[in-house]
Amino acid sequence: MSRAVSAEPVPDEFDDSEEEELVPAVDLSTTLAGVRFPNPIFTASGCAAAGRELNAFFDVAELGGIVTKSVMRAPRLGRATPRMAETASGMLNSIGLQGPGIIAFLENDLPWLVEHEARAVVSIAGESVEEYADLARRLRGAPGISLVEVNISCPNVADRGQVFACSPAAASDVIRAVRTELSNESHPPVFAKLSPDVTDIVEIARSVVAAGADGLSLINTSLGLVIDPHTLRPALAGVTGGLSGPAIRPIALRCVYQVHAALPDIPILGMGGVRTGEDALAFLAAGASAVSVGTAVFGDPGAPMRIVHELAEELQSRGVSAVADVIAAAHRPAGTPIPGAHAPMGELG
Repeated sequence: MSRAVSAEPVPDEFDDSEEEELVPAVDLSTTLAGVRFPNPIFTASGCAAAGRELNAFFDVAELGGIVTKSVMRAPRLGRATPRMAETASGMLNSIGLQGPGIIAFLENDLPWLVEHEARAVVSIAGESVEEYADLARRLRGAPGISLVEVNISCPNVADRGQVFACSPAAASDVIRAVRTELSNESHPPVFAKLSPDVTDIVEIARSVVAAGADGLSLINTSLGLVIDPHTLRPALAGVTGGLSGPAIRPIALRCVYQVHAALPDIPILGMGGVRTGEDALAFLAAGASAVSVGTAVFGDPGAPMRIVHELAEELQSRGVSAVADVIAAAHRPAGTPIPGAHAPMGELG
């Protein structure tokens, strides 16, 4: 059953009826490819492993979903250090998809998520189309998976380091292979995670949807470089890394907006520099049906649940009673009313 989150805390001495009168409940539930979630705030892949660490700060079952770190077929140590560098309004990482591999994930991490009643979004990554297919095959029949996120922003070793997500053909090949392995109606929906480092992200989005993607995760990090001012050399051992944090939020919002405008029926899990409930609201208005919180957890591990409550406050302060009412609001003509809102679109703020 979906939960309605109050927009602000109410003292214990108030009973339930008084709380209802003082703080109208907001329906935060959302749906992605037919799967219902109690609220639209998720973690982002790579920022919280499989959720164990965050469970010390909040109950992972209270969050919309836990997106796991992208898991590969074999255990992986990742890149050499240093592999993280702070930047203005963000950070650069070159972790290299370090992880335990799919066998250990299915034996340890997924059962933990199921035991703690978290809604698991399992992210997978591979170096070849065949590896993605094998990972999808191993997920068939695994319990407790709400969605499968296919991280195609990985180097394609078979094609001299080309990133799958930068080529419509390569991206669609991966999604088609995964979809073939997860084609049964009982299997979880498949979301393709796209890179912003392309000329036309809508073209890539169309290609993966045509190949069978049920939804899209937008966006992955953007490739960047930091120079150490003392050595005048790249700060990361891997030279380049993925830029995340508030610096990429306008890029992420642009991608979400453009893709929703082109493919309005395809659900989007939006991400990129989300730090507050207001940031999450912007992604929803741009066309996302849910929002992932990533880099913010490094400085504030409780950020995802804080943002759930802040989002409820943002909606309640505008007189909006449900998340569904603001999804894609930025695409509506100015003056279009939001059900229950104090003012029409274009006059809220």
